[in-house]
Order: sequence, then structure tokens, then C-alpha cells
Amino acid sequence: MKQLRIPAVYMRGGTSKGVFFLAGDLPADPALRERVLLRVIGSPDPYGKHIDGMGGATSSTSKVVIVGRSTRPDCDVDYLFGQVAVDRPVIDWSGNCGNLTAAVGPFAIASGLLPAAADGLMRVRIWQANVGRKIAAEVPVQGGEVQETGQFELDGVAFPAAEVRLEFLDPAAEDGSTGGALFPTGARLDKLDVPGLGQFEATLINAGNPAIFIAAEALGLSGTELPAEVNGNAALLARAEAIRCAGALAMGLVHNAEQAAQRMHTPKLAVLAPPAAYTSSSGKRIEARDMDFLARIFSMGQLHHAMTGTGAVALAVAAAIPGTLVSRYTGPAGRGEVRFGHPSGLLQAGAVAEQIDGNWVVRKAVMSRSARRIMEGWVRIPPLPGWDGPANRDK
Repeated sequence: MKQLRIPAVYMRGGTSKGVFFLAGDLPADPALRERVLLRVIGSPDPYGKHIDGMGGATSSTSKVVIVGRSTRPDCDVDYLFGQVAVDRPVIDWSGNCGNLTAAVGPFAIASGLLPAAADGLMRVRIWQANVGRKIAAEVPVQGGEVQETGQFELDGVAFPAAEVRLEFLDPAAEDGSTGGALFPTGARLDKLDVPGLGQFEATLINAGNPAIFIAAEALGLSGTELPAEVNGNAALLARAEAIRCAGALAMGLVHNAEQAAQRMHTPKLAVLAPPAAYTSSSGKRIEARDMDFLARIFSMGQLHHAMTGTGAVALAVAAAIPGTLVSRYTGPAGRGEVRFGHPSGLLQAGAVAEQIDGNWVVRKAVMSRSARRIMEGWVRIPPLPGWDGPANRDK
């Protein structure tokens, strides 16, 4: 039997890569759609390599994105993100990918979902369906096409490209799937009880994606570690996962530990430390004077090679609000913009927050990324019962 042929684009966004699809080219039934997407990525793979699929066998490269024209009058496109597990038949739809968000606007323009504007920056209004939030992307356009080459450099990406500026509008989600309020427990600083490990001082925040911030020293880390130093330590990863699961329960994201273990994408756990010099994974020397603090984030059970985009959003928001763990490194008055060190280098992000009637309200979080089409055409998968492939497309 012939393989199915599905139009797709393989894109880099920020420090992540994923397979992008138009919504109309995938099955409408969510369960069948998941089977298709798992096969595209090559999951589950007991060998952990994704040899028979488009995945890259890491949390940063095992991702899928679905984009379509928006059903909302205040947005241009709807965007749905799936984080695909490597060794399990699981796609986690619980949160956004801030890195791949940078590629949504360019993909939408290049795919004809909206016409390219005149030369300059085109503002694309994105509805992030996972968390129910609006994002605005400023995409450079030249000659009626997306400009993808440029001189914007992003630590964690080997080559420069054109800058895409992102505004996460009102990033503190209020829907039940992401934990409700900006601070789901009602506190900017919590004592998080973790069975078998004790109590951890933590900020539990819901901005961009749900996140948990603790001091690196609480896990026995300095904050300068690179992934290779952490990801081979099974005991350390197990402690980090236990803290993450306890945080998910405290934030009201799940009802029990079993559900927390299945919800692998969110919340994210990040560890923080005071500024210190270190050598990044590329061999570049990063100086303490160039940062406000150190940050390392765990993703899908491993230490991330850089920083997740939504992790950067949450850090910027927490830094802008006094009394959080992050604000200890940026001053009691809060900061609108922060610069922090991660395994691949430095990253800058900002947030606008204000206190209204005793409650903190986040207007927006801002950061810059780059994006690029790597390959476009069709992805092929073996036939699947119940679906004959995209309708009205060349087979």
C-alpha cells in the first residue's frame, strides 16, 4: 500500500524545531490526529532516537504545530502546539512552546493564511489555543515574502537570522487548563511540600506556561551546570520530577501524582542562582557581570539545552513582581527587563506588570526570537486505518 503524503513544513523557531501543519491537512478527530502526529514524529521509540520519524529525540525537537485561520475576530490565526514524548505514545497539549511561537507568524504568511504586507514589520495576531491567550508577532517582510535571513543572534542557535519580536499579551492565563490565576496558590512565595524530600521554597507562577522556580542550591546545584552534567544523574532527575509533580498538585493542574506524571510538558521546573561566570555549551565564556541571575530549566524530564520561551516569559513576569523568588535577584522594586544565563548563553526578556486593587496584573511579556523554514513539502507515513490522507491534495 502507498504511504500517506501530508503537506508539512519543518521549521526552527527560537531554540526549538518542529513539524508545522495547516489544520485542514490533518484529521478532525483528535484521537486519529494524535495517531498521525505520533507516526510523523516517530514516537513511541523504545530506542530513544526517532530514527523512523521527523522527531529529534529531545524535548526541543520533538514538537508539532497546527495552524489555521482564526475563528476569532481579534486574531489572524489559531495556533495549537503539541509536545511529543520520545518513548511513550503521548502528546502533551497542556501548554505553549514560546520558541516555536516565533515561527507561527512566518509559517502563516508563507502558507497563504494571510497576505504579506508591504516591506517592513507585519503584525500577526495569534490565538494560542492551548492556553487561551493572545500573542502578537512582528514578522519582517521584504518583497512580499517573509524575510528569514538577518543578523539577529540567539544563543543556542548556530547561525544568525532575522529577528521576530513577540508580545505575549496578558500572559497570566485564567482558564482551568493552566491553573487559573497568576499565582495559583495566592502567594508569591510558597513552602512546597514534596513527599520524601521535604519542603522547598518556591514561586509557583502561571505566565506563558505554568512554572515552578526554586533555588538551585536546593537541588544541590550551582546554577552553572550544562545538560551533560545533569542528564546522566538519574537520582537528581528523579528529585526534580518529584518537585515538579508536587508543584503541579499545588497549582491545581492535576488531581493526583499519576496525572502529574502524565502531564509531562507543564508545569516546568526551573532552578535559579546568583550571577556566576561559566563556559556555555558552545565553549563561549559567559561573565557574571553580564547577567542578573543564572537559570536552568527542566523539560520532559531532562535539563533543557537553553531556555524555553515560555520559561523566559515566566521569569520576566516574576522578576517584575516584588516578593517572588526571582525578584530576589533583581531587587525588591521589581524589574521590567531581565538578562539571565542559561546553558547556551544569555537571554533577555521583559514584562509589564502593575498592581491593581492589591492584585498583580501582567499586561504583556516581550522577547525576541528568530525563525526559519528548514524544509517544506510532504511528510510521509504508513497507511492508518480510518484516514486516507488530506482531502483535495495531490497524492
